[in-house]
Amino acid sequence: MSASAEVVAMTFADSFNAVLDKITEIVFYSVTINGAELPLIVVWLIVAAVFFTIYLGFLNVRGFKHAIDLVRGQYSKPDDAGEVSHFQALATAVSGTVGLGNIAGVAVAISLGGPGATFWMILAGFLGMSTKLAECTLGVKYRHYHPDGSVSGGPMYYLRDGVAKLGLPGLGKVLAAAFAVFCILGSLGGGNMFQSNQATLQLLDVAGVDESNKGAAFAIGGVFALLVGLVIIGGIKSIARVTEKVVPFMAVLYVTACLVVIFGNLENVPTAFGQIVSGAFTPEGIAGGFIGVLIVGFQRAAFSNEAGVGSASIAHSAVKTEEPSTEGHVALLEPFIDTIVICTMTALTIVITGVWNDPEAADGDGVRLTSSAFETVIPWFPNVLALAVVLFALSTMLSWSYYGMKATGYLFGDNATAENVYKVVFCIFTVLGAGAALDSVLGFSDAAIFLMSVPNVIGLYLLARVLKRELTGYRERVRTGEFAKVT
Repeated sequence: MSASAEVVAMTFADSFNAVLDKITEIVFYSVTINGAELPLIVVWLIVAAVFFTIYLGFLNVRGFKHAIDLVRGQYSKPDDAGEVSHFQALATAVSGTVGLGNIAGVAVAISLGGPGATFWMILAGFLGMSTKLAECTLGVKYRHYHPDGSVSGGPMYYLRDGVAKLGLPGLGKVLAAAFAVFCILGSLGGGNMFQSNQATLQLLDVAGVDESNKGAAFAIGGVFALLVGLVIIGGIKSIARVTEKVVPFMAVLYVTACLVVIFGNLENVPTAFGQIVSGAFTPEGIAGGFIGVLIVGFQRAAFSNEAGVGSASIAHSAVKTEEPSTEGHVALLEPFIDTIVICTMTALTIVITGVWNDPEAADGDGVRLTSSAFETVIPWFPNVLALAVVLFALSTMLSWSYYGMKATGYLFGDNATAENVYKVVFCIFTVLGAGAALDSVLGFSDAAIFLMSVPNVIGLYLLARVLKRELTGYRERVRTGEFAKVT
C-alpha cells in the first residue's frame, strides 16, 4: 500500500470510529443526579418494567407457579405448532442473556456502588420479569408460520402486524425495520465479537499466553467459529438441543462454585446481608449516595437481563403452543434466573469474601474481581471461572446468531438464503472478534442492542390493551379448566 493510500485508509478508519463513538455517546446519554450518572436508556427500560408490572397486576408474582408448571411440560401438547418445547425456548433465551455481564458486570457494579447495588439489582430483575412476559406473549401471538413447519416471530412481527391492526401500518413497518437493523448490528458486535474476544482472552490467560499473540487469538476464534457454525447450521432446533444441555450445566457449575465460596465464608453471611440491605438505603463513601447506588443496581440489571430489548421474544416465538400467553409466563422466569439467581450469586460471592473493598483485587477488571473472590477458598477455582466464562460466551453467541438470522430473514422477506448468508457472516465475525481491537465497534454494538428497546417498548405500549386481553382470557381458561394440564 502506498503512503498516500495508507493515510486515506487511516483517515477513513478514524472518521468511522468517531462516528460510531458519537452514536454510542448519544444512545447512552446520561443525566447527572446527585453526582451519579444515569443513562436515559436505563430509565426507558425501568419505566416500562414498572408500568407493565402494575398494569398486569403483578402477574410476575401471580403467574410464577404456573410458569414452572409450563416448563415442566404439564400443559405441553406435542402436536401444537412450533419447533421447540417450553424448556428449550427458555434455555435458548437464557443463554442469550446469561453472559459475561453476570460475572464481570456485577463485579463492576459492586465495586462502584457497594453491596447495596445488589438490592436494587434484584428489584430491577423482579420488575423486568413483567416486560419479558409482555414481549414474549406478543411474539408468539403475531408469529409467522412457514410451509416447512418452521416459525418466525419476535418484535419485528408484532411491531409490523400488531401495530397495523391498530390502524398505524406505516408506523409499524418503520418500528419493525428499525428493530431488525439494530438487532443485526447488535448480534454481530455485543452478541458475538465481544463474547469471542473476552472468552479468548480468558483462555490465553489460563494458558499463560500473552494476549498480544494474535495468531493464537485468531486460532481460538476459528475454533469458536467452527463450534458455533456446526450448531447454528441446523437452526433453532439445533440451537435449542445444545442450549437445553449447556445452560443447565453452566448455571449449576457456576452457582455451585459460588456456593462453595459462600459456605467457605459462612461466618460472614449475616454481615454481608446486612451490608446489602443497609448499603441500599444508607450507602457510605459512594459517589452519588443513595441515588448513585440505586442507579448502579438498576443499570446492571437492565444491561444483564435485557428486559424490554425484545431479543428473547425471537427465541420464545419458536415454542410449540397454541396459546401465546403460555410462553409469556415461561419468559418471566428468564430475568429471575439471570438476575435474581445468577447475578445475585455473583454479588454474594464478592460481598461475602470482602474482595470488593480491596482496591488491588480487581484493578478495574470485573472478571478479575470475581476471580479474586473464587481464589479466597480454593487456589485453582479461577480455572472453574474461566470455564464458566467460555461457556457463557459460547451460549450467548448461539442465541444471538439466531436473533440476527431471524432479523435478517425479516428484512429480506423471510428469505432462507439471506439467513444462510448471515450465518456465514456471523462465523467470520466470531474469528475477527477473537483478536481484534474492539473499543469503538463494541461500544456501538452495545448501543445497537439497547436501541432495539426504543421501537420495541413503543410497540409494547401501543399493544398494551391487546396484551392484557390476551393474558386475561388465557388465565380465565386455565381457571375454568378449558385449558387444562395434560394427563
